[in-house]
Amino acid sequence: MTTSLVATAFGRVMGDRPEIRITAYDGSTFGDPDAHVTLAIRAPEAIQYLATAPGDLGLARAFVSGALAVDGSLHEALTALVSERAHDASMRDKIGVLRELGSWVLRRPPLPPEEASPPWRRGLRHSKERDAKAVSHHYDVSNRFYEMVLGPSMTYTCAVYPESTSSLEEAQATKYDLVARKLALEPGQRLLDVGCGWGGMVMHAAQHYGVRALGVTLSRQQAEWAQKAIVERGLADRAEVRFLDYRDVPETNFDAVSSIGLTEHIGRRQLDAYFTRLACKLRPEGRLLNHCITRPTTNERARAGGFIDRYVFPDGELVGVGRIVSSMQNHGFEPRHEENLREHYAMTLRDWGVNLEANWNEAVAEVGLRRARVWQLYMAASRVGFDINNIQLHQVLGVKLGEGGRSGFPLRPQF
Repeated sequence: MTTSLVATAFGRVMGDRPEIRITAYDGSTFGDPDAHVTLAIRAPEAIQYLATAPGDLGLARAFVSGALAVDGSLHEALTALVSERAHDASMRDKIGVLRELGSWVLRRPPLPPEEASPPWRRGLRHSKERDAKAVSHHYDVSNRFYEMVLGPSMTYTCAVYPESTSSLEEAQATKYDLVARKLALEPGQRLLDVGCGWGGMVMHAAQHYGVRALGVTLSRQQAEWAQKAIVERGLADRAEVRFLDYRDVPETNFDAVSSIGLTEHIGRRQLDAYFTRLACKLRPEGRLLNHCITRPTTNERARAGGFIDRYVFPDGELVGVGRIVSSMQNHGFEPRHEENLREHYAMTLRDWGVNLEANWNEAVAEVGLRRARVWQLYMAASRVGFDINNIQLHQVLGVKLGEGGRSGFPLRPQF
């Protein structure tokens, strides 16, 4: 099948990555035997996936299928692969290696079932029907699986760590409290939480701030889990989560709106309509807190990479925070405060990864080995993205001005 030792050939294509050792199914090795991380090429399909789809998609196919494995920290391995200190092989060398290996490497194996024939690709992009399928694809995996990964808070968004030693639970509670304080929530007020997940913000606001909170989600499993938790915590008189598109919420005149991790699913072209709709839900002087992943520049393409789009967040689109602020400003809001929580999301992903590893066998039994690998790779790769500033997490606070331009804000922030 090949005229070259696989590990040696792969190492030459990969270029200088001193932190990584390579082993292959033919018994060959490449790199420092004392390296912290080993890439194990377990089957020829790994080479084929990488050759036919260079970049994150080929790597994902090889990893999810099991043809490529990592011995050691996956986060360290991915960090080394994108390190600026590494020296890539020249295109001439890469072509030479492909010729040595033979034409078989350019024949793509069947795609992992998690990628093939996705039902969420049908229909108009960001229509209500397609958005519902896309959200269900990601979130309606298994509530038990998410409990293992997310921990007791069941919060699938960036936490805020008050200290470097804070636990994930402390950090998630701090995040919810930060949002509540930015929104200036008070007893008796009404809060709308769009894309509410498992109801964490809804329950925090109702329990600790005495507000009447409504959350909406396109995941039926999330809504069912949240409603059960609301009843168990004795909050049913002032908290509710509905299985509903935020565009279909009939109530208006809310005192505040929180959007924590929804904007990534909206789509660049729909941003203006999104903020217009949220403004229409607020009373004059009502506040919006928009919390979402962004790109570090406004000049890059909006859509997520191939792996994220096909395996994790279908139809997800990221934009720069400048685009978020501009759209808010032009469609019903006066921006009042912004902050970047990039490092906090890297820490959040670190802790989710620890939870997944600690519950690996049960997680695999719950959702299957390939799907567990998808989440393992997604969280490690996203953590690297936040580490190196390929992606960011921004909170932007805006207000719907009242009569005469009144904002209702104090002279200085109180959060």
